[in-house]
Amino acid sequence: MNIQQLEYIVAVDNHRHFIQAAEHCNVTQPTLSMMIRKLEDELGIKIFDRTKQPIVPTGIGRQIIDQAKTILRETGRMNEIAKHFNGDLSGELRIGIIPTVAPYLLPHFVQPFIAAYPEIRLHVSEMITERITSELKLGNLDVGIVASVSDESSLQEIPLYKERFYAYVSEHTDLYSKQYILPGDIEPNELWLLEEGHCFRTQIQRLCELSRNSQFGNSFNYRSGSIETLMRMVDRNGGITILPELAIQELSDERKKHIRHFKYPEPAREVCLVVNREQVKTRLIEALRSGIMKYVPQVVYEDSKEVRVL
Repeated sequence: MNIQQLEYIVAVDNHRHFIQAAEHCNVTQPTLSMMIRKLEDELGIKIFDRTKQPIVPTGIGRQIIDQAKTILRETGRMNEIAKHFNGDLSGELRIGIIPTVAPYLLPHFVQPFIAAYPEIRLHVSEMITERITSELKLGNLDVGIVASVSDESSLQEIPLYKERFYAYVSEHTDLYSKQYILPGDIEPNELWLLEEGHCFRTQIQRLCELSRNSQFGNSFNYRSGSIETLMRMVDRNGGITILPELAIQELSDERKKHIRHFKYPEPAREVCLVVNREQVKTRLIEALRSGIMKYVPQVVYEDSKEVRVL
């Protein structure tokens, strides 16, 4: 049994196809098949049911593959420990980032970060907070960029910055004539929300004291996964939506006319890194934190007394 064989069975499990798994591993299909059969013979079991299409693991094969993933993950940890000891800033950093942060944060720091750390390979995926925490615990992500406090004891949060919330209002609403607004000024029937699962939606519900089962009087109830789409709905159909501060930086002067501040203390969210407490990529994660803090200084607030974090 060797590491290569374990990589092969995990690849087949991921792709459910021997040829695609072989391409992923950069070997020929006969070589991959032969190495897997040798492992099966050594263990005295069948790992895959080859009579089914797509190929699936057998019952015992599922357990073997899960153990192989654990071994490969721990082997990777050994390499990272050695890199950390040697001060080596290189390797892969798998990042999960929530959709309400990604389009406003990534453009600020990705290119400068890559230029500063050419040996670090970033793999970034957008996903909601719940999936990020799940993938972190499974070891499929190294770090998440989220905007909600985790109650997972196995995860650690590293604060980045706080960003205020702003109202984006239609000129046809009563709020358009106000310079500052209170959460209680917002009419629920006029509020455009993100779909379920987004932590930003939950924060807005807390801000406006909306229950999960709030009844909306409109005949058209629309929930989007995109803040940009919600702004377009306000532009075309009226109403109001809530934006995080970085989103404001992207608006045209014409759209900024629709922005309204909340009265003091202004509601805000705290964006942070979240990592598995057992992770060993400390130096890479610290480089990521420093890169974010360096290239988005306009949203970093050292004094948190001015805002109310939801």
